[in-house]
Amino acid sequence: MPGPYVLTANEPVNQQIYRFLRQEIVTCTLHPGALLSEKEISSRFNVSRQPVREAFIKLAEASLVQILPQRGTFVMKISPKRVADGRFIREVIETAVARRAAQEITPQFVMLMENNLQLQQMASRHQDSNEFLKLDDEFHLLMARSIDCALAWETVENIKAAMDRVRYLTLSKVSPPDLLIEQHYSIFNALKSRDPAAAESAVRRHLQEMIYSITPIVAQNSDWFDIDPATPG
Repeated sequence: MPGPYVLTANEPVNQQIYRFLRQEIVTCTLHPGALLSEKEISSRFNVSRQPVREAFIKLAEASLVQILPQRGTFVMKISPKRVADGRFIREVIETAVARRAAQEITPQFVMLMENNLQLQQMASRHQDSNEFLKLDDEFHLLMARSIDCALAWETVENIKAAMDRVRYLTLSKVSPPDLLIEQHYSIFNALKSRDPAAAESAVRRHLQEMIYSITPIVAQNSDWFDIDPATPG
């Protein structure tokens, strides 16, 4: 397990541990089925076990780990149903955000989103998957902030952990960054043109990419997916 990490005083310890572990689960540094040791993670972060337990509970709420009494805490397999449900909820929220943003976006946010797209292209050229996914999220956050509704993105963020795991797995071949950047530009151009219908359509096409990408990823990584939703991770 990588580490150790240096914690900061700017954020609660349990939140920092949650964020680090979430990133490692999403990027499959911690594989589905892996056992998480409270003792090892406590040592890794040089903290007591209490904030680690709190981080585990938050990860369980995001369906990233399963806490089994007397057995331990395990990284859950990826649920295709949860991916599909999350994608549906995200589409409902973000298409509404896009329609409103096309009517309300200011020159400041047009500039911020254009700069973000340029950074996405740079991350793609450098084959930096982690940076690209970070910028991808920032692009969608900027769209929500452009209508003064960051809560819309926070809501999406709380339900998209399963989607993020698939997103990371698809970046190399199934949904490469250049394709996603092209889709982002379609959204951006519709917002800049103040065309609500085009903005909604572009977001819907972008988010439906997950529907087409998950099937080959399940085939390539079948051991990492929980095909039967009744089966524990």
